[in-house]
Amino acid sequence: MQGEVKDVWQKSSQQPEAMRNITKNKASQNTGAQKALRGLRKSLRIREWNPRPHFLGVGTQKGGTTTLYELLKCHPDIYLPDNKEIHYFTKHYARGDRWYTEQFQSALPGQLRGEITPYYLFHEAAPQRIHTMRKRMKIIALLRNPVERTLSQYFHSCRWGLEMLNLEDALAAEHKRLAGSLDLISKSGGTHGSHQEHSYMSRSRYEQQLERYFRLFGRAHVLVLRSEDLFTGRPEFINIICNFLNISPFKQDYPIPLANQGKGEANQVPEKIRRQLRDELTPTFEWLDNNLGIRW
Repeated sequence: MQGEVKDVWQKSSQQPEAMRNITKNKASQNTGAQKALRGLRKSLRIREWNPRPHFLGVGTQKGGTTTLYELLKCHPDIYLPDNKEIHYFTKHYARGDRWYTEQFQSALPGQLRGEITPYYLFHEAAPQRIHTMRKRMKIIALLRNPVERTLSQYFHSCRWGLEMLNLEDALAAEHKRLAGSLDLISKSGGTHGSHQEHSYMSRSRYEQQLERYFRLFGRAHVLVLRSEDLFTGRPEFINIICNFLNISPFKQDYPIPLANQGKGEANQVPEKIRRQLRDELTPTFEWLDNNLGIRW
């Protein structure tokens, strides 16, 4: 079904039905207990001494994470830092957990704490670092059409003065630009400019990135949605997020804040280049369809 969005837990075909029901019941019990605990802390005004986040929005870049941030920041049950992209598990890991948890000190008792940095999805070292902090962290990944996301990132880099090559040359140079980046970013505090700014095709290989999170957190703790569905503002898609986080739903007609949109430069890209990108990203399209029922 075109545009179909399925809960990634329900898509797991490896578990027998009875086992999936047991897993779902346990997850439901744990979620209810966590919500009750948050309610108790709120009523008693008890603050946690080490306020780690409960959930993270990990990506994708140019895939609606700013819209997600603006949406959730308006929810009374949610606390998000004023700085949307903290980059702790990527660029600032050397600063330590104490620095990171200080970003959540202003959260009210009982609020669900979260953080959104779209680089977390692509960064190879981020999932393990996140898992070390909280093994049951809830993960939200918004995915945009891989071709459109690739083009959007390229023009984003151009607007910010980070890209001087034309589109075809930039795509051709990507492999060379990213050479050796994994060794650098795997070190605490290590960064690589092209890994973050010139990873146009690489960031669109969602299957490689999601598998790292599935292995560590399990599919029940990783929510994957098409960003295009979020942009529609339809309540059923917003409620998927609310149910996943176990928060009260937004009002029926709550407006979706469309933020950080491009200027439409990608509309001028020749169809030939689009077809080329689609062909190169075929493994990604097929994996998403076969494993998550997500299609464009």
